[in-house]
Formats: sequence, C-alpha cells, structure tokens
Amino acid sequence: MRRRYSFHLDRAGRSVTVNVRSGWITETELLVDGRECAFHRVHGHGLYPLTLAVRLPEDPPLPVSVRLERTGSAEHPLTCTVDLDGTVHPVPERVEQ
Repeated sequence: MRRRYSFHLDRAGRSVTVNVRSGWITETELLVDGRECAFHRVHGHGLYPLTLAVRLPEDPPLPVSVRLERTGSAEHPLTCTVDLDGTVHPVPERVEQ
C-alpha cells in the first residue's frame, strides 16, 4: 500500500511544496513556486535523512534545500525543513481532506 505525505510552506515570497509517495518505490519531489525543481526515486521505503537541494536561476542564484527525517511516530512518520536564504524553517504537513 502506498502512503502519501505532502508538506507546504509560503515564505519569503516563495511557495515550497514537498510530496512523498512511499511503497515499493519511494518518490520525493520538490516544487518551488509550482515548478518541479528536484526529484528522488529509490526502491523501498526511502533513505532518511534525505536532502534535496537546488539553485534557483535568479540574479544572484537562490539556493533552496529541504531535509526530510523520520520521527519514529506512526501518526507523523516524517518531518520536513527548508533552508531559504540561510534560515531553516519547519515545513508543516498538509492534511488530506
């Protein structure tokens, strides 16, 4: 059975979304302002901690990185943080409705 997790944060004029689909194959995607900037695929339940990092093509280039870690909790098994402009922010999990 596949599990889905989604994290989202609006900060510093940017929209950052991280989607994780886990199962036999775990896929993680990083979207900044609605555009896919990084993608990671691994067989199995994923390797954590996982960091996805990109440089947005601006003047000057803007580095963005997200880090996913296991919590050990069954209810919320992953946490996500984003590094924007050298400041680390927690990214809240979206609740599926």
